Amino acid sequence: MAAISVIIAAAGAGRRFGGEWNKIFELIGGRCVFLRSIDLFAGRDDVCEILLVASAGGREHIAQAFADELARLGVKLVTGGETRSESVRNALAAVSDEATLVCVHDAVRPGASAESIDEVFAAAERTGAAILAWPISGAVRRVSADNVIAEPLDRDDLWQAQTPQVFARDVINRAYALGGDADDDAELVRATGQDVHVVRGGPGNIKITTADDLAVLRAVMESQQ
Repeated sequence: MAAISVIIAAAGAGRRFGGEWNKIFELIGGRCVFLRSIDLFAGRDDVCEILLVASAGGREHIAQAFADELARLGVKLVTGGETRSESVRNALAAVSDEATLVCVHDAVRPGASAESIDEVFAAAERTGAAILAWPISGAVRRVSADNVIAEPLDRDDLWQAQTPQVFARDVINRAYALGGDADDDAELVRATGQDVHVVRGGPGNIKITTADDLAVLRAVMESQQ
């Protein structure tokens, strides 16, 4: 069995969400979003550690307000950087020598299923690089700068990337050592020539970007409970 280091990326500012506090502290069923994302991996036999990457400003608050919970879950705090890539790079420097795979997951994506996590972990162990993704089902159009439809796109081979994104430790370290920056870990890995395999995720594995996303996810998760 692989030993997997899980990096929970929680250092984003969440400007598109708005609100009085960072969206990672929003509640679903009375529990903070970022804790629900950590819950997906806590207690798994194949996970050797969980690293929570928080912003420089948010780390102190998390360390104080959630100390007992983080200790119970065995979570280590890491200070993030100015960009997502810098934050993940900081976390990679703290990954245990025990880890053979590294999993990166968005702190604001608490709806991934246990089955899909099992599948993407297994795929990464076989291939060295695997991510969850979901096929785009609606009509897709390219739109010009003045909001006019420019051309249709064939959606048959279009998928929306999700997390977890899971890589052999040497694969992701090599990608981040090149110093690039991207919104998606898989893009940095692909730039090294490594194939990244796709595992079908699920429609409920929503990344909370706006208040509407949170409302949808609340409805889905609370109805399941």
